[in-house]
Amino acid sequence: MSSRVAKADFYEVLGVSREAGDQELKSAYRKQALKYHPDRNPGDHTAEEKFKEASEAYQVLSDADKRAAYDRYGHAGLSGQGPGFGAGPFAGGVDIGDIFGDLFGEMFNVGGSQQRSTRQKRGDDLRFDLTIDFEDAVFGSETEVKVRRLETCQTCQGRGSASGRGPTVCGQCQGRGQLRYQQGFFSVARTCSACGGAGSIIGDPCQTCRGETRVASELKLNVKVPPGVEDGTRIRYGGEGDAGRAGGPKGDLYIVLSVRAHEFFDRKGNDLHCVIPISFPQAALGAEIEIPGIDGPVSLKIPEGTQSARELRIRARGVPFLNEKGRGDLVVKVVVQIPRKLSRTQRDLIKGLAESLSVENKPTSPGLLDKMKDLFN
Repeated sequence: MSSRVAKADFYEVLGVSREAGDQELKSAYRKQALKYHPDRNPGDHTAEEKFKEASEAYQVLSDADKRAAYDRYGHAGLSGQGPGFGAGPFAGGVDIGDIFGDLFGEMFNVGGSQQRSTRQKRGDDLRFDLTIDFEDAVFGSETEVKVRRLETCQTCQGRGSASGRGPTVCGQCQGRGQLRYQQGFFSVARTCSACGGAGSIIGDPCQTCRGETRVASELKLNVKVPPGVEDGTRIRYGGEGDAGRAGGPKGDLYIVLSVRAHEFFDRKGNDLHCVIPISFPQAALGAEIEIPGIDGPVSLKIPEGTQSARELRIRARGVPFLNEKGRGDLVVKVVVQIPRKLSRTQRDLIKGLAESLSVENKPTSPGLLDKMKDLFN
């Protein structure tokens, strides 16, 4: 009796039907490879075997001739062709980089069909944090900032070499920027250590930039803060970031605003909020008082019988809408101030008032407070 274990059906290994198309096969194999890849299952021999099994199944079923032979004769039909692993990642013509490129490129640095690295590269975006006063955020302002950034070296005109010839092709990777190694069933590409992945080497580096093609410099920029900005607002200056490499475009500069708190006003959207104390007579009898606004004194009318913590709204005295016409409101919460100490005369007057007023001191649901009738009517 033979002790050889029968191979599993390739269609069952990938979990597809016998009518599966190329895209379905590829998708199914990706799932299996991602699940059982040895780097994701270190030391798990079962997972390693399943990974090999799925790879062999995909290699056969993705090849039209091998699939036809397998469909007709099963595994016996492949005996003349062999699994095809001897000459490369997949001797049958299946490139593991094509399968893993989008899934494992970052994880394993695998890329059977990666292209040569280009030296030209866009410059990095920069961020500058600018702290402004509350009033500057409301009305806008203009200020000069100094930003450190990388500029194209003028000595070598961004070529990086003293002679001006520029870089030469890296002899170790032959300009590919990567070195490829065979590991079992697939090839692994690693960044070339000689050129750092650039694919080229500068033999006579410029003395100014030391072959980096860029030098540090300081940018003086006049920042215009529009009225109505908020804390965290970003202002973009296109092309004011780091210079690109080898003629690549510049990055962008982002000015990120941080707004200092105001001692009197709080901001909610485009509305300004503040708290104003008023006396009991002002609340009971009504009054018209002058309070400070963000842009000057404001007249506030207190209706007769105003309750403590009531909010009064003054239209269009808040923050301007950003890049639009109009302003938010000024919302004033009035708080009735009770004196801590009274003179004898004041006590007598309040006692007389108390005797003329009748208030029923019964518990009331907080939700009904806004619906209570004026106690002083």
